[in-house]
Amino acid sequence: MPELSWGLPFAGLLLSIALLPLAAPGFWHRHQGKVVAAWALAYLVPQAAHSGLDAAWHGLVHAAVGEYIPFIVLLATLFIVAGGIFVRGNLHGGPGLNVALMAIGAVLASVMGTTGASMLMIRPLIRANDHRRHTAHVVVFFIFIVSNAAGALTPLGDPPLFLGFLQGVAFSWTLVHLLPHTLFMVGTLLAIFWVIDRWYCRQDEPRPVDPTPDTRGFGIEGAVNLALLAGVAGLILMSGVWHGGVAFTLAGAEITWQGLMRDLGLIAIAALSWHLTPPSAHAQNQFSFGPIVEVAKLFAGIFLTIIPVIAMLRAGVDGPFGAIVSAVTAPDGTPRPGMYFWAAGTLSSFLDNAPTYLVFFNAAGGDAQQLMTQYATTLAAISAGSVFMGANSYIGNAPNLMVKAVAESRGIRMPGFFGYMGWSVAVLLPLFVLMTLIWF
Repeated sequence: MPELSWGLPFAGLLLSIALLPLAAPGFWHRHQGKVVAAWALAYLVPQAAHSGLDAAWHGLVHAAVGEYIPFIVLLATLFIVAGGIFVRGNLHGGPGLNVALMAIGAVLASVMGTTGASMLMIRPLIRANDHRRHTAHVVVFFIFIVSNAAGALTPLGDPPLFLGFLQGVAFSWTLVHLLPHTLFMVGTLLAIFWVIDRWYCRQDEPRPVDPTPDTRGFGIEGAVNLALLAGVAGLILMSGVWHGGVAFTLAGAEITWQGLMRDLGLIAIAALSWHLTPPSAHAQNQFSFGPIVEVAKLFAGIFLTIIPVIAMLRAGVDGPFGAIVSAVTAPDGTPRPGMYFWAAGTLSSFLDNAPTYLVFFNAAGGDAQQLMTQYATTLAAISAGSVFMGANSYIGNAPNLMVKAVAESRGIRMPGFFGYMGWSVAVLLPLFVLMTLIWF
């Protein structure tokens, strides 16, 4: 079982992501990949010295093949496909229109996933507001709503719920049991955003020239990508319901037929999208691979350095995080839904929310049938905490960083790591307290 010191590379990487863009922005922009590689080596080299090269190699391959590659293939495919859809026409962003665009994104999030909906809707939203001087708050609330809260209704919406589906949770269970929580979060956030955006609109002086000239009518270029998005959702669903067994093993990591077919299918869809999308759609979207490359670098380090942290969590009450694991259970052995909500949510704010969900799913017994019935409130708490609190930091959920990167590539000065958390503490934490009092 790893000691707490094994978590230092992960903590160092998080601090680098948080502080270096503020303290040394030029250095971070030029050497981001090297910093990530340095922290990855800070874990790998001691691991090889402690457990041997073979064990370190097996751990690296398992993290890459079993988790990172499927993760980044899905993100990259959604990024490419959604980036090929250009909504023609210039909307003029204001409180009402921005709320409408975010509401549309919220509906799409549980259909095509928070990543797909985020990549599809962020560009039209930015373009609609590019005549305004202050728009960072628009992107922050977009991350809160579309990139996180709205993905709680189906297993397609967010990776933790998809893992629950693989563990036996019924496809429609979250739609039935998390609908009130999701409506509360999304509805309240939209209302708060409308008030804040209305204030900014009154204070703001529009730019002398709108960067996006008006066009005649509205339309969609690259509409073929809408069908390809449906194909992405179908492949994800297929990998959850079809159990094809193990295709082969690589350094001890099992490659299943369903996972292999899903990832190869996603790569094929990405290639089709790139070749079938009209160049004008990419040009008008100002499409570049910069944002996804940045996310791929950061999460490569996160997926590797997080290995010992997840092992500490899985050690349960006997591990370094034993106090957290034991706090979710009452003395009589029954689960405490409120504690599950906050424990799963707090860790999902900074760790990968998918394995965090699994840890607490298993801590609550791991029996899907029992959790869906007798302990339905506990499963709802784990699910809600893992999904909603992924909005607490930029690294809580992959779309957060992707949306930030897209916004910055369009010239929007986004708040730094702690600046963003200032928004989340002020806006989200009171809502989480209310949710605890009402439901958990």
